[in-house]
Amino acid sequence: MPRTTPPRVSVIIPAYDSMPELTRCVTSAMEQTLGPDRIEIIAIDDGSTDGTADELDRLARTCSSLRVVHQANSGGAGAPRNTGLDLATGDYVFFLDSDDYLGPDALRRMVAMADENRTDVVLGKMVSVGGRAVPTAVFSHNQPRTDVFSSLAYRTLGCWKLFRRSLIERLGLRFPPYRNCEDKPFTAAAYLNADGISVVADYDCYYSRDRGNGNNLTRTAAGLVHRMDGTRLCFETVARYVEPGPRRDQIMRRHVEWELCGPLRALLPREDEREARERFYPQFREWAVRYATDGVLQRIAPPDRLIVHLLRADRYEDLMTVARHAQEDETRGHVVDKGRVYWRHPFFRDPAKAVPDACFDVTDRLPVHHGLTEAAWTGDGCRLRLSGHARIESLGPPEPATRLILRPRGGTRPDLRLPVIVGTAPHRPGARTGDGAEPAGGFTAVLDLDTVDAGAPLGDGVWDLHLEVHADGVVRTVRLRQARTEDGADRPEPPPRELRTASRPGRGPLTARPFRTPQGTLSVEIRPAPVQPPCRVTGVAWDPAAPGTLVVRGRLTAEAARRPGAVTLRAEDGTGRVREAPPCHAPDDGRTDFTVRLAVRELPPGRWTLTLRTGTAHDAGDPGGRIPVPPTRSLTGARWFRASRLGRPYYAKPLPHAAQGALVLRVAPVRVAAALRRRVRGLRKRPSSGRTPQGRSAN
Repeated sequence: MPRTTPPRVSVIIPAYDSMPELTRCVTSAMEQTLGPDRIEIIAIDDGSTDGTADELDRLARTCSSLRVVHQANSGGAGAPRNTGLDLATGDYVFFLDSDDYLGPDALRRMVAMADENRTDVVLGKMVSVGGRAVPTAVFSHNQPRTDVFSSLAYRTLGCWKLFRRSLIERLGLRFPPYRNCEDKPFTAAAYLNADGISVVADYDCYYSRDRGNGNNLTRTAAGLVHRMDGTRLCFETVARYVEPGPRRDQIMRRHVEWELCGPLRALLPREDEREARERFYPQFREWAVRYATDGVLQRIAPPDRLIVHLLRADRYEDLMTVARHAQEDETRGHVVDKGRVYWRHPFFRDPAKAVPDACFDVTDRLPVHHGLTEAAWTGDGCRLRLSGHARIESLGPPEPATRLILRPRGGTRPDLRLPVIVGTAPHRPGARTGDGAEPAGGFTAVLDLDTVDAGAPLGDGVWDLHLEVHADGVVRTVRLRQARTEDGADRPEPPPRELRTASRPGRGPLTARPFRTPQGTLSVEIRPAPVQPPCRVTGVAWDPAAPGTLVVRGRLTAEAARRPGAVTLRAEDGTGRVREAPPCHAPDDGRTDFTVRLAVRELPPGRWTLTLRTGTAHDAGDPGGRIPVPPTRSLTGARWFRASRLGRPYYAKPLPHAAQGALVLRVAPVRVAAALRRRVRGLRKRPSSGRTPQGRSAN
């Protein structure tokens, strides 16, 4: 049956000698909860010889959404993906490798994320199967809308993502004919031109499988000869779409680290000497000179800085020495000098090599392993006790100069720097820091949030907690992260507490709320405390003994009960007429319950809104605080006869649409003639008891 509407997603599967993994790959697309009528699957057999073609044809006979294309072998995944793009008609395109498979709800979740946030690219959480490396940092939490400059999305340039097809066609994107790195320029161009990127991190979307036979294309085409063209195109793509400056340096860093320094260090020493010197080295040097700016150098690790420096200086022999001994040199330890930490590489401060110290400086990259094991209120007031462990890797325990920093979101106020006591948190057997090591240095801090800001309470807003760790003269600052419990669960957050604001005249009460961010770090939010109303209504009903009299019951706070005239029931219509009724018995001796009776039968016709006026104001022009009398479904209408010569009946009826949440009563005389007509019509419609209209039995 032909489609009546275009599909939402076109799933493109390039396949070459993909058995037996292919079957699960294709069926995972066929069984998506998004529905077969909203998906088209385009599988391209790229000249397979192992039964892949026959299996695709068999699956196509069972699924009308699957279209199979057979073509001659192209030698890479790019050409079959391009064939799929030429045939795709979906709003979105998803590239699925024939080794891998999808979670059942993957496409529905990714499409919903793109639709809701109007984003052009969606990353679905990747899962490793068989040990294949997958990115993890970008999937720490859902990100409805972000970009490559404010997220870690650019760390993953594989094409296994959801792309808006209009973006691909607008840019004219297609995959270059390379055996390796063919998807990185494609994804990079899409990222850099996308109107928003989304990340689905709360569902396992994409299962990346390591083929047991080692036939992954990235493995069989792992040599430098297969990488150089793709690497060149990566650099050129970034240069084309991003202007020079810090933003370009941020993006170029990824390619300098992963496409330049990594392959040079791992693969260049394996190449033939002549090929390495005459073919590959000049290309690497050109990229280093052109794209590895000083801004990029400040962002990359010392081993990569050293490689870039030697490339720029055109020192081929030293470069090859560094590359050949890279693995053993990684473990040479560090040197601490004047508050800086340096990599103890053989070239460090060797006069014959004359390499700048900056190439070996690791100070700002040393991990700070820490965990906040306790965050709890202590004593009276708003005193927050924090305990945990912290250490700078390769250095000694924290020194007394270590500080806790409260940093306001937005940077509109200065940081607050507070002392901590080091070496006081007890060691807990079996406790582990983030890197799995035994915690080294304990610290404790008690924050009195009522006086923390030079004797004043902590200001309004969100304050992020940081730890400035001092060790061996070195200073490193990290965002304070809560450690998990021994069973891997999140530690409970302290409940909110009220701050004392006596030092800030005119301010209402404030509440301090510690909370854990999605990244596991700790923050404190200061915001106005919810104001407890001086009274609340506990019941509204008509008095059965006094027709037309409404009884409102409620309860005062202890403070409100001590004030004279604490509560009055107020009825007001749209013309400015007001009627008030005091409590039938005023609270005394600490009593907080009250009852107010309102003679609705004495109100003129109209719509009357009922509120409780609180405070001591009695002048109608100064009504004081207003608390709505809430509508209630149990309150029905009431009728009564108003004392007059004819004794005309009246009624009061709650209106369904309350005015600002308050009970509204419509008071009006009963139209007797209209009421009689309605009653007669009701009697005529009432079914008879087994009789026909002619009075005869229905039997």
